Amino acid sequence: MNPAAAPALPRPAGPGPPVERPVPRSRRIFLPGLPFLAVVVLATFLRFWQLDRIGFNSDEAVYTGTAAALAGNEQLGAVFPIFRAHPVLFQMLLSFFVRGEVSDWSARALPAAIGVATVALTYLLAVRLYGRSVALIGASILAAMLYHVVVSRQVLLDGLMTLCATAVLYCIVRYSETESMRWLAAAGALMGATILAKETSVVLLGAIFAYFALTPTIRLRPRAVAFAVLAMGLVVAAYPLALVISGHVGSGQSYLLWQLFRRSNHPLGFYLSVVPAAVGYVVMLSALGGLIWLRAENGWRERLLMGWLIVPIAFFTIWPVKGYQYLLPTAPVLAVLAGRTIFRLSVTRRFARRGRLSRIVRLLTAGVVVVSVLLPTWITINAEPAGTVLAGTGGVPGGREAGIWLRDNVPDGSQVLTIGPSMANILQFYSHRGARSLSVSSNPQSRNPSYTPVLNPDLAVRSGEFQYLVWDTYTASRTKFFADRLDRLLTHYHGQQVYPRPETSGLDISHRNGPVVVYQVGPS
Repeated sequence: MNPAAAPALPRPAGPGPPVERPVPRSRRIFLPGLPFLAVVVLATFLRFWQLDRIGFNSDEAVYTGTAAALAGNEQLGAVFPIFRAHPVLFQMLLSFFVRGEVSDWSARALPAAIGVATVALTYLLAVRLYGRSVALIGASILAAMLYHVVVSRQVLLDGLMTLCATAVLYCIVRYSETESMRWLAAAGALMGATILAKETSVVLLGAIFAYFALTPTIRLRPRAVAFAVLAMGLVVAAYPLALVISGHVGSGQSYLLWQLFRRSNHPLGFYLSVVPAAVGYVVMLSALGGLIWLRAENGWRERLLMGWLIVPIAFFTIWPVKGYQYLLPTAPVLAVLAGRTIFRLSVTRRFARRGRLSRIVRLLTAGVVVVSVLLPTWITINAEPAGTVLAGTGGVPGGREAGIWLRDNVPDGSQVLTIGPSMANILQFYSHRGARSLSVSSNPQSRNPSYTPVLNPDLAVRSGEFQYLVWDTYTASRTKFFADRLDRLLTHYHGQQVYPRPETSGLDISHRNGPVVVYQVGPS
């Protein structure tokens, strides 16, 4: 027998190298998505927690009333016309949620869900721009950001506008990567939807123009531009076409003229004093400081995001009409830029060679930033309602309760006179009773075309046109002149407090016992 042909004897078993077991496919798919799922859960919780704790503010009442009218609610349709001011894309979507019984929670659920969708879309945008790590940090910041959470919890147009605007930004990023005509056409169509959500978003066209004008490396083919403009025009045309068909062209023109020539409602530095605190000072410092620190790396991505910030901020700072929520489309951009800075801090030369240390630094830094924006958000959404709040930051205390009392205790056909139109809108929504205001100007160029002035309040009360006068701390803190005028009417026509129930008979009007007080008056 040939010894070379003999079979080799088996070697004794030893420890040997560790054998890596294959990871099941379900875990390979599920585990990487857990951090993103946690971000979505956080965003959902903060936007739906105690969603109807406080009643509507004026804008919420108007938009929900308009949506209910679109859904066929005759009572609210009588006081809230469909074509009132803004385009009705959001109101049309909301009408599917308020069919039948209209509640604060059902109305606010839509913008809250839109807010969660915006967080998810911001994650996708950041993935395309900077990768998954930056995307997780940026989405976490936006999920907890006070500015975005507060506006998402209200029935306002700005949440849908921000979702559509972020989608436009995503499509422009995809076009910049591929130069595919379909992405530019999609950006045009979504820009049209953004304008239909709220017409003030048209200023973002300036940001798009500035980006392409300053980025010659991204080619703009005339055919692609034509398709994009056509797509945007076809979408936007839905609103004026609806006005023409319904015969309400005059309403749209009157509102546009009023917006162009109305007086300033906030000082020039309003956004500098309000928005940084709502976004988070650490987030602002991270986003803007990172653009300076990493300026050598700035390219078309940063140019696009900077234009998305600079154009609306500059426009609305100069524009006399300012609203707390007008700059909401900048929130996703600030969150992404802050995420970029935080990620780059963890991959500097000091930490880059030590992978585990780099991840720890990243987690700690991101955690500190997210907690810094989460704490004020949690405190705000759980705080007791204040007597005076900034318009657009939340509901109005006492309005819902007073409106429900009017609905249940005041005869049909009764007319209510308030200090200002904001409280009138709230009371009309909850009471289904007509309400007008003292502060509405008789000059058509100085008032919202939706409101009807009371030309002679003294005569109107004396002749019995108004049976109930309403004082509220929200409006009284803003216009002392008309609050004093209401007090003079109450004194002259022997106003008797009927809500809330006075603690003593003949309660002095200078010692009111609620944020909203209803008085009954009779002819002199």
